[in-house]
Amino acid sequence: MQQDKLWNDWHPVCIAEELGEDPKQVYVLGERVVIFRNEKGVHAFKDLCIHRGAALSLGKVVNGNLVCAYHAWEYNSEGVCVKIPALPCERPIPKKARATVYHCEEYLGLIWVNLGDEPAPLIKYPEYDQEGYRTIICGPYEVKANAPRIIENFLDVAHLMFVHEGMLGDADHAEVVDYEVNFIDGRFITSKIPVYQPNADGRSKGGYSDYVYEILSPTTARFTKTTEGSDEEFTILVTVNQEDHEQTRVFMLLTRNYDLDKPDEPFREFQDIIFYQDLDVVESQKPELLPLDLQAEMHLKSDALTIAYRRWLDELGIENGTIPVEETNRRKKRVVQG
Repeated sequence: MQQDKLWNDWHPVCIAEELGEDPKQVYVLGERVVIFRNEKGVHAFKDLCIHRGAALSLGKVVNGNLVCAYHAWEYNSEGVCVKIPALPCERPIPKKARATVYHCEEYLGLIWVNLGDEPAPLIKYPEYDQEGYRTIICGPYEVKANAPRIIENFLDVAHLMFVHEGMLGDADHAEVVDYEVNFIDGRFITSKIPVYQPNADGRSKGGYSDYVYEILSPTTARFTKTTEGSDEEFTILVTVNQEDHEQTRVFMLLTRNYDLDKPDEPFREFQDIIFYQDLDVVESQKPELLPLDLQAEMHLKSDALTIAYRRWLDELGIENGTIPVEETNRRKKRVVQG
């Protein structure tokens, strides 16, 4: 997976407040990673001690250093081994004694890891700390599917009336009006898409909502929903960590500018219901890899955003979780020749 373009993207690995005094093992693009916190902030290493290959996540943090559980080698925040108990004091620590260090940031209430040498900028989500808005974190949700399938499901407005009927949509209001998709400031953004919703956020308030979708990165997207005749604004940001092939962890940030004095838990419980309604469908999709060849499946005008997403993944050369166009063509040739 190291050749994939996702290597230089940021991946959410855990909720920030869940990273306490002990190191934690996570997975990113098939790599085993250890994250830990000290007085300098959060850090991510390859979860492997250079000495005998033990998982550093089994160790502990002592005086700001990550200590291996096997032979107590100590690594500082830069990954340099600063103490080897078995080594006589007069002997210097070998320069090769160091951990592989990855980029790590605490942002939007999550811990993010970047494995690449040329990290892309972190995505922007201004609502997170905007005055008059409140954000909660939902998940993480474990999904046996690849990140592109999850993002595409989030971007698919035409399924709301059926998978989420009676809540986010109504089968008698299934028509999706034509909408525009534009690429602005490094992201895709749609025009407003009106959707009739019987119960848009768990408060049992029916009516039309306008959705504006945005694709911020290959594994991160958002929508902003405004309610007709109201100043209420509701936003969801979804970001997916591709832990390994067909194994992902999904985080969602929900932001609202209303009912700020009300408890958050009903909003979180409602989102859990919505997510698990999608789960069986997403995990059932074949092929498991998202086809980037637009001739491989049928498309409608209502699929304009997901079409743009597939084309963009192909332009970026994303292969993790997708079937590239070239591979699809090779498979077609094998079928014809066979």
